[in-house]
Amino acid sequence: MEDMKTRSIMDEQTSAEQKKHILVVDDSKDMRVLMEQLLEKAGYRVVFAEDGQTSLTQAKRYHPDLILMDLSLPDIDGWEAVGHLRKMSEFRTTPIIAVTAHVAPFDEERAMAVGCTAHIGKPFDTRVLLREVARLLTGRSIVHGT
Repeated sequence: MEDMKTRSIMDEQTSAEQKKHILVVDDSKDMRVLMEQLLEKAGYRVVFAEDGQTSLTQAKRYHPDLILMDLSLPDIDGWEAVGHLRKMSEFRTTPIIAVTAHVAPFDEERAMAVGCTAHIGKPFDTRVLLREVARLLTGRSIVHGT
């Protein structure tokens, strides 16, 4: 009986260690809550920042596997925050998805030019967001039939 409990605890720890960390950067509390529910349900661990400056602190603290970055932020905006992150060696290859209301073609080009890996316009289809997150983290889709 003790071995089963030990194995169960070890399985839970292994599962938690294997969960990918995602940093969600958005000044909207509603958007942060939506992202938390969506991403945790999909099996990811989520940390947050409400502004660009905090995103830099949180990135250094948690070393996320992927960052979802709003571009319109107080303090340091998302464009500038991405630029700062890309200058740090530990974040040069971290996938950063711009999740933003800036949806004009030149906005997407600018997001990619400052270092974003992908661009998703708000409002977004949650299936599209989850597919892009999965693609960048694992190279496979977690949402089938869409």
